[in-house]
Amino acid sequence: MSSGRIRVAGPGELGEGERERWRALRAASETPRNPFMEPEFTEAVGRVRPGARVAVVYEGTEPAGFLPYERGPLGQGRAIGLGVSDAQGAILRPGLDLETGELLKACSVSSFAFDNLEAEQRLFVRYAAEEHATYVIDVEKGYETYESVLRAQSPKFLKSTLAKGRKLGRQAGELRFVFDERDPAALRTLMEWKSAQYRRTGRRDRFAQEWITRLVGQLARTRAPECSGTLSALYAGERPVAAHFGLRSASVLACWFPAYDPEFAKFSPGLVLHLRMAEAAAADGIGMLDLGRGAAEYKDALKTGELPVYEGAVTRPGAGAALHWLSREPARRAHSFVRGRPRLASLAARTLKGAARLRRT
Repeated sequence: MSSGRIRVAGPGELGEGERERWRALRAASETPRNPFMEPEFTEAVGRVRPGARVAVVYEGTEPAGFLPYERGPLGQGRAIGLGVSDAQGAILRPGLDLETGELLKACSVSSFAFDNLEAEQRLFVRYAAEEHATYVIDVEKGYETYESVLRAQSPKFLKSTLAKGRKLGRQAGELRFVFDERDPAALRTLMEWKSAQYRRTGRRDRFAQEWITRLVGQLARTRAPECSGTLSALYAGERPVAAHFGLRSASVLACWFPAYDPEFAKFSPGLVLHLRMAEAAAADGIGMLDLGRGAAEYKDALKTGELPVYEGAVTRPGAGAALHWLSREPARRAHSFVRGRPRLASLAARTLKGAARLRRT
């Protein structure tokens, strides 16, 4: 499909020249090179989501921009992998003359929804309804510098976590950390832990959705310089006690699915794992760990800073805009209302956990 200077194709239909141009535009950007914005992530989504598309914007014969997205059955558009992707938007040449209306029309969508839009996305950010913080760990100057920051901002946390790690090693077996674990059994264990965590806390189990399970499997086998599936595991003796699956580029580790064995919860194995991940990432030349949006105590304890991301949608005039509003805005506004009131958010979390316990009985 094509419209004037914009060509729309399936992710697997891009030529190697187009993919290289995509990578070159990302390399030239001042935005952290988050692996969710690389062509490999879009291609992996394309293998499990039939509505995945890429709009390629041309200047003459040269690709000058890319918009990865998904098109729903009613013509609604959304960021590629929306719901699991932690960085979203278009990959454009700086200064490219492009209007959202032209782009959406060429994509044959009435809207383009996003919930983790990068801050530098000038084409879409003015349509954002909310700004959120994504929490980051800066290890650009090495792990020792990061530890010194933790000692200054939360000395009790660091001391306690390191002590728990030593105690875990004494009681459960010598600790062993693997930054890039290739054993498929370890990934299955992580997914089982994560599913159980979702159910315990009353949240929707992402791994109950086949496309997400298949996507993680696809990405676990992906090995590209700027988008590589990375499974990290912490073992006590021969037993896994915590694990994390995410994506890494040469400079960013995008943290995605962390979980631990609840039998060892008193030792905080998830926190121990994250410190080991930060140390290994820094040693491998990675400068930043992106913990993603969404408040959590462990993120507050580990973070060195925050970056803005945006949620919202751009729509074209017509019935499609009304359909988008009805399908997404009431729920988004309700979630925003709860998030903005800590006591209400705490009550909602307790209610979800109580409902989850009732379902298990």
